[in-house]
Amino acid sequence: MHLVNRMSRLGTESAFEVLARARALEKQGRSIIHLEIGEPDFPTPEHIREAAKKALDDGWTKYGPTQGDPALRESIANYISRTRLIRARAENVCVTPGAKPILFFVLTALIEEGDEVIYPDPGFPIYESMIRFQGGVAKPIPLLEKRGFSLDLDQFEALLTPKTKLVVLNSPHNPTGGVIPRADVARLAEMLRDRDVVVLSDEIYSRICFGEEPVSIASFDGMAEKTVIVDGFSKTYSMTGWRLGYGVMPEWLAKAVVMLMVNSNSCTASFVQRAGITALEGPQDCVEAMVKEFRRRRDAITAALNTIPGFRAHAPAGTFYSFPSIADTGMSSKAMADLLLNEAGVACLDGTAFGRYGDGYVRFSCANSLENINEAASRIHKVSERWASAVSSR
Repeated sequence: MHLVNRMSRLGTESAFEVLARARALEKQGRSIIHLEIGEPDFPTPEHIREAAKKALDDGWTKYGPTQGDPALRESIANYISRTRLIRARAENVCVTPGAKPILFFVLTALIEEGDEVIYPDPGFPIYESMIRFQGGVAKPIPLLEKRGFSLDLDQFEALLTPKTKLVVLNSPHNPTGGVIPRADVARLAEMLRDRDVVVLSDEIYSRICFGEEPVSIASFDGMAEKTVIVDGFSKTYSMTGWRLGYGVMPEWLAKAVVMLMVNSNSCTASFVQRAGITALEGPQDCVEAMVKEFRRRRDAITAALNTIPGFRAHAPAGTFYSFPSIADTGMSSKAMADLLLNEAGVACLDGTAFGRYGDGYVRFSCANSLENINEAASRIHKVSERWASAVSSR
């Protein structure tokens, strides 16, 4: 017995692999500061937890509609209409156990062998993994540090061909924290509006921004009917383990996603969806407080990293990540990440875990306390003598 060939095309998320290595070191008695996992360290807000408990007591423990609880889909449609300035209806919404299934289902429904997909690099590794799994041709568009980790529009246009069937955008962006400027999103819309192409706009970090709010490409004329907005509750409401996400898309595509959902998951947990309604319609001060604290941590880690020889960090415009350049240290991204874990006790991610254009960078998550972030910087300083002399001689 053997696995089918396409299984060899699947990639993974190295964050979980690094987490496993870090925990193995902890079992040996080592002190590890975890800056590898993209998971808010805040508890799920109390009013959301209470809504889930009430839903269980009220009997929301049975199968629900495959597309999602109608009340939640209506709430999501209202939220998306208000925040993205489009007219979304409940029929456009598909609720899934986390946001990843939307990526999986949309690529499954739209991509055939040989179809080209443009996606950000560095970027969330599941994009490339799913493109290759479906037999698509992965066309990475580099994100440039000099542009605030946005893309070069001329380079993007050069990648477009008649075989381009899907474009993946992510803003605010994992792993860099970059946000695509409104003017650039407008030009992207102009390039794509009249093409036979769908845009998968990953907006899971839309509420975690520190300046001008990111703009969705769906908000531009003619784009809502060819855009899939991917969002969810994991990051905004610190509900990672609840597994609750959704996609907002044209109705013809939603019908296909529902078919894939019924053939895989049947439905999303009913009581979790009731908690989702409370999350969207209840108090939002919990989100504001979390973002305020992430901003404080962002400022601290940016300042601290810029004191380390060979490190160059820009303050990210969104998310809770820092993606400093370590090119001037003379070390590879993987060697740096391994050194920091094994000798400094700081778990971070090698930039190439997010694609080949991530080489020369590492990713730190700010989903840890300010005290631990400062301690991590101190530990990195202590091992920086490994490369500091090479940096000073340049």
